[in-house]
Amino acid sequence: MTDEATAADPGAAPDSRRATVGALTQVGTEVSINLGSSLAGVVIPVVGSFVVVAVRQLVMAIVVLPLYRPKRAELTWARLWPALALGVVLAVMNLAFYESVHLLGLGVAATIEFLGPLLLALTTSRRLLDVICVIAAGVGVVMLTGLDGTINAWGVVLALTAAASWAAYILLTRRVALRLPGLEGLTVASIVSLVLLVPAALFTLDVSVIDWRVLGLLLAIGVLSSALPYSLDTFILRRITARVYAIITSFGPVIAAIFGWLILAEQFTLVQVLAIALVCGAAGTALATQRDAPASDLEMTAEGQH
Repeated sequence: MTDEATAADPGAAPDSRRATVGALTQVGTEVSINLGSSLAGVVIPVVGSFVVVAVRQLVMAIVVLPLYRPKRAELTWARLWPALALGVVLAVMNLAFYESVHLLGLGVAATIEFLGPLLLALTTSRRLLDVICVIAAGVGVVMLTGLDGTINAWGVVLALTAAASWAAYILLTRRVALRLPGLEGLTVASIVSLVLLVPAALFTLDVSVIDWRVLGLLLAIGVLSSALPYSLDTFILRRITARVYAIITSFGPVIAAIFGWLILAEQFTLVQVLAIALVCGAAGTALATQRDAPASDLEMTAEGQH
């Protein structure tokens, strides 16, 4: 940028730096979330999905609960039902996703799950390009799961359940954000999900398998998949547009596949690599050509990412 341009627009360089910092930070959170998911793939065979998800939600509750100061008059069904429903969806989404990771592998599960927010983002579109992108993403998932006959069918069902739950999570989080201030809705949802998950986690827990390594992995999953992304999300969305946020998110399945390969020793056929690339490319194309939306529309996607 020339000196004249900088003088004419003194805020341009700082704004550019802010956007760059925001985008790089979001890439970092995508890495954090998928690293957490790959560690979940390591520990789920040892303690089970209920325990992993319960610990993750516990870490999230520890982060947000100190900020919640409810008044008795505000604890009404009419006011809180979206947050209560959000807690149920949160538990179902994470359980379904982590169990699908166990059955399908992280790369495949993350790619299928991404169909949920992608279809939701494009559901009101009337553009031919968006229709083409949705069809391309669908072809990619079929290539990923249906060509060699060896894919785990129940794992696919669970991944699709996670996808539908992620879409429901986005819709409910937007409603909660409009009804409840600050982190109140997320806090209530965290408490609800814990109430649902802890009994099942305690019932399925085999205490004899718990050691410092397992405890360390569980804590790392909670920090990487919940605490760290939550703490950075507002920082990110103050610096980049909702469209840029969505575009970076669309490459989550690629990052997941990389960590599946590095941490979980997952092997991908050429068809699967092409399928993951097709889904991410279709999503990135569709989202890159959308008009910028208010950042608040994207804030709710962070916890849906895994």
